[in-house]
Amino acid sequence: MCPCLASLYVKISTMNSSPNEALSRIRVVAETGHAASNGAALLRKRAVVQIGTLLLMALIPVTGLFRIDPAAATFVVLDRQVWFSDFLLVAGFWLTLSGSLILTYSTLGMAFCGWSCPQNTMSEWANHMTKRLLGKWAEVSLDGEAVHVSAGKKKWANWLLLGVLFLGVAMGFSLIPLLYFYPPEVVWSFITFRHDARLASSLYWIYSVFVLIMFVNVAVVRHFFCRFMCIYRVWQHSFKTRHTLHVGYDATRDERCASCNYCLTVCPVEIDPRNTTTFDSCINCGLCISACDSLQFPKGEAGLLSFEFGERKLAASMTQVVAAGARLKHKLGGLGGRVGWVSPVILSGLIMFAWGSMQYQPYHLSVYRADQAHGALIQDYRINLAHKLYRPGALSVSIMGLADTHYHLSANEADFTTAERKDLLLSLEPLPKGLYTLVVTASSSEGWQASQRIQHYSPGAT
Repeated sequence: MCPCLASLYVKISTMNSSPNEALSRIRVVAETGHAASNGAALLRKRAVVQIGTLLLMALIPVTGLFRIDPAAATFVVLDRQVWFSDFLLVAGFWLTLSGSLILTYSTLGMAFCGWSCPQNTMSEWANHMTKRLLGKWAEVSLDGEAVHVSAGKKKWANWLLLGVLFLGVAMGFSLIPLLYFYPPEVVWSFITFRHDARLASSLYWIYSVFVLIMFVNVAVVRHFFCRFMCIYRVWQHSFKTRHTLHVGYDATRDERCASCNYCLTVCPVEIDPRNTTTFDSCINCGLCISACDSLQFPKGEAGLLSFEFGERKLAASMTQVVAAGARLKHKLGGLGGRVGWVSPVILSGLIMFAWGSMQYQPYHLSVYRADQAHGALIQDYRINLAHKLYRPGALSVSIMGLADTHYHLSANEADFTTAERKDLLLSLEPLPKGLYTLVVTASSSEGWQASQRIQHYSPGAT
């Protein structure tokens, strides 16, 4: 039987059956465009994405993909320091990131809030644990209503267990920001209370403040932050178009929804999923779709709600009103037009980032006058060597333009254990009057080499 047509199952008894009785045995199943489901599959996919996002948040700095080095005041990308002089890497990274985010928001709307946002994930978990330990009506309401604790669960042990769980989650979440500012071994020293010179003396106090904020957030704030305080939500909201992913409603089967408000009950932002608009508060979490599917599945039918792309179904009068202005908006700000101008930006960013990675300089050499005076003259130069990779390295330094007897170098090599800077001192002996050109060269065993030319004037012996 063709799945695109309505399936008709008829069983008519031929013995002692009236026409009405025969018609009552006719079963009609309407084709809805998507298969019937109990809603569990969508919830599992969403849970996988939520857990994966939390793991990704911790793995990004641990693997060196991205973090911040406060000691060097630099970003770290792909486990290498990125300075402002690495323009192609910096520009390519931000062009690619910004363009990708614009396309994501334009296509999926606020799906990040519903599927990936740690705040939403943590709030949903807190609501689940609260209902499990204090009763199904024990929920922090966005309307400010008091928490209704079930009579059989008004026990101090339940409250204590809930508080311990919230504290544990707050302590765990508060460690993630540390990973973006300290290497994993330093964070481990922090956790195990081992001494590490790289740890700030006030870090435990800062961490305690973070834990307190996170605990209050998990215990009380929850979705209040999403609804009334989140700036990032407003940022995503501004990129939505009429073609962005949204929850669609099958109005042709409206009679099956006449006395059911289950989708409104499960909606975390408390809107009506059957009547969404372009700039509403929907976060595309899909909870309403799973709820409707779970009710319709026993009947062998698909739910009335589903994810859809494209324009929403408007009344004829509304269509005529918005048609004229929509044409220009579609060309400049619609999904298709936005893809057209954002894609070259992303491609340019990727090319710049790839080129910057190939041209990346793992070391840096700079030479400048030292502040050590010999009488009225400055005879010393400071050679600054920077290693930008977070792994061991070494540089050899040589001086050209003077005989070996006319200068003294504090060391001919500099060994690095991680990304860091080291200074070598170049001291010149008294020279005959004249202008001397010196070339300081630094090289590594990997083939990197850089030179800097300096001009030294000697007034002669005094």
